[in-house]
Amino acid sequence: MIAVVGGGQLARMMQQQAIALGVHLRVLVESPTVATAQVVSDAPVGAASDADAVRGIVSGAEVLTFEHEHVPTELLRALDAEGVAVRPGPDALMHAQDKIVMRTRLSELGVPCPAWAPVSDGAELTAFGESAGWPVVVKTARGGYDGKGVRVVSSSAEAADWLDALQGRQLLAEEKVAFTRELAVLVARRPSGEVRTWPVVQTVQQDGVCFEVLAPAPGLDAATAARAEEIGERIAIGLGVTGVLAVEMFEVADDGTSDGESRLVVNELAMRPHNSGHWTIDGAVTSQFEQHLRAVLDWPLGAAEATAPHAVMVNLLGSALEDPHTAYPELMARYPEAKVHLYGKDVRPGRKLGHVTVTGADLGRARSTAHAAVALLRGD
Repeated sequence: MIAVVGGGQLARMMQQQAIALGVHLRVLVESPTVATAQVVSDAPVGAASDADAVRGIVSGAEVLTFEHEHVPTELLRALDAEGVAVRPGPDALMHAQDKIVMRTRLSELGVPCPAWAPVSDGAELTAFGESAGWPVVVKTARGGYDGKGVRVVSSSAEAADWLDALQGRQLLAEEKVAFTRELAVLVARRPSGEVRTWPVVQTVQQDGVCFEVLAPAPGLDAATAARAEEIGERIAIGLGVTGVLAVEMFEVADDGTSDGESRLVVNELAMRPHNSGHWTIDGAVTSQFEQHLRAVLDWPLGAAEATAPHAVMVNLLGSALEDPHTAYPELMARYPEAKVHLYGKDVRPGRKLGHVTVTGADLGRARSTAHAAVALLRGD
């Protein structure tokens, strides 16, 4: 049995692979109506910050894992000390929980990062901005995701409210990277050291939220792809990650100093299955969800090769339909090649309600089909 903290769509998709593997999941969910609670019978309700609730799900489990990073580090260290197999472990997970800790360690590992600095007040932010060049990106060290906790500022005054509320904490200031596109690489690692890496993908954001994933990243030269995979594997090994690691990167055009090759800069990390890997369910030999379960159980990992020349994943972000399922008959008739995954969530503007994946030999056709299918689910 595997214990999982978090009842969103990631744990819901883990359950589908757990059924195929014959693995029992016990999931700590936020309420009895969240996405995972609808499909997992063993789903006690509790908060990730509630020590008693977390302890309650690990009894009898072989391992504890997560679908989000928002579990107190002190609790995970206590469980680890008590002999609970926490995967990824607290020493690794803290790098996904705290962006300043992450930047510090990645810099020590020689991983390419934007210019960065922790800042505690307006004077420090001003000094960084004058050094790196305005505008700069300011991030909360903890808690931000999907565009939350991120702000582009042209002066320290534009972050005054965040700075005033720090109470002894720090913000992360980074240079604003002039990137040509965003890439992501997913790596799986198990405790015995085996590592598998999926093809590098291109991600497209909409209002700070991942909207589209193209696998593999179109037009990416082999040397840059190999370098991206090496960076991902270096981070997974260097941080001691167990399970799936997502590394989001910026591709920066050659500035004339690197023999025509693009430069890569690491942006964010996630130590769990990730939106950039949803395409693997329908487009890879082993999905990220199956691989994560294999990895945390320390089972041999599956092949990570793509099963088609191209895969396109498009997220459904909100809908004009009260129930997107009502679009199924028309969608299935028009686009029989489209694979639809809805998460059982109530409709709200901009909310991740599901995704569609289309695979094939023609990238343009796969892309247009995936977008058209999502348009029907949106009620367009």
